[in-house]
Amino acid sequence: MSGLLGATPYRPLTYDLMASDVIALIKHLNAFKAAIIGWSDGAIIGLKLAIRNPDQLSSLFALGRIVTLLVCTTFPTARYLSAILSGPAKSTRHCLPHGASMTIFLGQMEAMWASQPDLADRDLRSIKVRVWIAEGDHEEVIRRKDTLFIADSIPASGLLLQPEVSHLSFLQDPHQLPRTS
Repeated sequence: MSGLLGATPYRPLTYDLMASDVIALIKHLNAFKAAIIGWSDGAIIGLKLAIRNPDQLSSLFALGRIVTLLVCTTFPTARYLSAILSGPAKSTRHCLPHGASMTIFLGQMEAMWASQPDLADRDLRSIKVRVWIAEGDHEEVIRRKDTLFIADSIPASGLLLQPEVSHLSFLQDPHQLPRTS
């Protein structure tokens, strides 16, 4: 795998690189298809998978995602990400490559956010996988009109506006997430 697990200070992170990691994992597990639930950057990775590897996905639940830098109301910063990682999601630190520091990781994330994502309208319109687009009704990162545009652009997609939660809805009310069983 090459993305987050293979990231180094000399190899920048990209959504395409991380999407290739997901495909490698699906193939490694000999899975026929995967149902993806992605939050924020994970949702962007899910959209990239739905566009470029639709045969590997059965469905996508994309929560709190952007498709271009122009739809971001509050540009994410290392401080924002660090606050998330210092709370309930701090277990993500064990996913960093051996010897990598949180400072390097946060720097790579900020560099990626400065130029990505780069999904075009035609990319969204090409999606044939079942997709749900979700957003908290108190979303502080993504503009509602852009969420509506994304949902309208993806053929036969569903739209879920989650009540009483923000960009961190998966932490604020995890019961609003889809169940798999």
